[in-house]
Amino acid sequence: MRRIARLCFIFFTAWRYGLLPLLRDVLKPGIGRGCLTVICWTSPGTKLARGERIRLTLEALGPIFVKFGQVLSTRRDLLPEDIANELAKLQDQVPPFSNEESRRLIEEALGKPIEEVFLSFDATPVASASVAQVHFGVLRGTEKHPEWSHKPVAIKVLRPGILPVIEGDLALMYDLAKVIEKSSEDGRRLKPRENVAEFDTYLHDELDLMREAANASQLRRYFVDSKKLMIPEMYWDLCYTNVIVMERMDGISIGRTAVLREAGIDFKKLAADGVEIFFTQVFEYGFFHADMHPGNIMISLEPETFGRFISLDFGIVGALSESDKNYLALNFLAFFNRDYRRVAELHIESGWVPADTRVEELEGAIRSVCEPYFDRPLKEISLGIVLMRLFQTSRRFKVEIQPQLTLLQKTLLNVEGLARQLDPDLDLWKTAKPILEKWVSKQLGWRGLLDGIKEEAPIWAKILPTLPRLLADSLAQSRNQLKDQNGELEVLKALLLQERRTHRLIAGALLFAGGFLAGILIISLRIY
Repeated sequence: MRRIARLCFIFFTAWRYGLLPLLRDVLKPGIGRGCLTVICWTSPGTKLARGERIRLTLEALGPIFVKFGQVLSTRRDLLPEDIANELAKLQDQVPPFSNEESRRLIEEALGKPIEEVFLSFDATPVASASVAQVHFGVLRGTEKHPEWSHKPVAIKVLRPGILPVIEGDLALMYDLAKVIEKSSEDGRRLKPRENVAEFDTYLHDELDLMREAANASQLRRYFVDSKKLMIPEMYWDLCYTNVIVMERMDGISIGRTAVLREAGIDFKKLAADGVEIFFTQVFEYGFFHADMHPGNIMISLEPETFGRFISLDFGIVGALSESDKNYLALNFLAFFNRDYRRVAELHIESGWVPADTRVEELEGAIRSVCEPYFDRPLKEISLGIVLMRLFQTSRRFKVEIQPQLTLLQKTLLNVEGLARQLDPDLDLWKTAKPILEKWVSKQLGWRGLLDGIKEEAPIWAKILPTLPRLLADSLAQSRNQLKDQNGELEVLKALLLQERRTHRLIAGALLFAGGFLAGILIISLRIY
């Protein structure tokens, strides 16, 4: 009954904000489309732009739908520009839950009153997202951690009772995706069920704040000495599954370009730094921040860290294996060098396309997609369109979709959007190429060989002293095996001799018996 009631509320909200006419327009002609046409006559929201209708509907339906809209806003390869721009507004603020509830959750998680942990605590949240909200505070020092005294921190609190709501809404999303896939002409192309499943995975990861804290800690270790990126430190003794306490980071959202420009930020350098940070995370570490929308990226204006990126919210991260990194790096370099034949060969060698695919045909298809976009500034390129055309080419050649690269594609579109906003004249290819060349040289060239030897040196240092004994044991084992084999040969020879003797005895017995019978037969004939 709750699911039915929730479905009715969703339908009413879609009618209220004029979303039903948009659904009607994508349905195939039939009874369903006719019924929606009648219902749409009384819809009060039909005068609004279609992107605004979708955004208002998602906001009214609650946090789960807001988060879904945020994820969709990054898939510009699947959405029209006006809808993607409107959904991007969902990244800023979501209505918070009550201050009293937030205070209660923090005290329950910490096991003590807030006043015993914090010198000051701001009950009014400074940021409110779809699954959590953030408060500022100042820590007290403890006997165990006297260095905490007067440390400004940010406290992130998970929304109360959100899991049952999420589970119910996800079930409805799966049902709606099935309906869209069957009834819409573009249903199969957009793959709504796969998108909901991907969203399901991301969302459940975000519901465990300890997982987010661990992700942040991992990235902080990688960039602890970086002059381009800052990541907050986690206070592990104050981190739980629904509450985490971290270092407070002061900065300006990267979306507030007017404020940043007035502060004297060099946008060209900022855009190049952002591209470098992304490619470094992907190829150097194989571990990258995969939710890089403007709500999670700030720029520091402090004198000692002026112009550095500040990353927040690590509920969604991507990870790549060594083979994925190697394959992607070689592909990117081949693209940048316009070596389309090598790109085609890499696809075949990796097994992403059938082995009988003609290299020349795949090479020509890839060239037709990528060649028009080289030597152009970012303002004249849309990676979304490039990816969409590559997807169309991949379907033609039966390229296997790699699930582990979905997050990377999404994040690459985020990076493109940020770079376009900061410096439309940025040459994305020339900025990224030196980073990849350096990484490939380090991993696959002489430097990679030397680094590999250094990495394996401690293991070889333990093995080398034991090599004489291992060789002696191996030789002794070989001799024993040879003896065993010789023994087995002797047994086989004896068995063969015995078998031959048996055969001779049987043959002699048969001849004797035959002669005996023949003699009896001759005697019998003479008698008669």
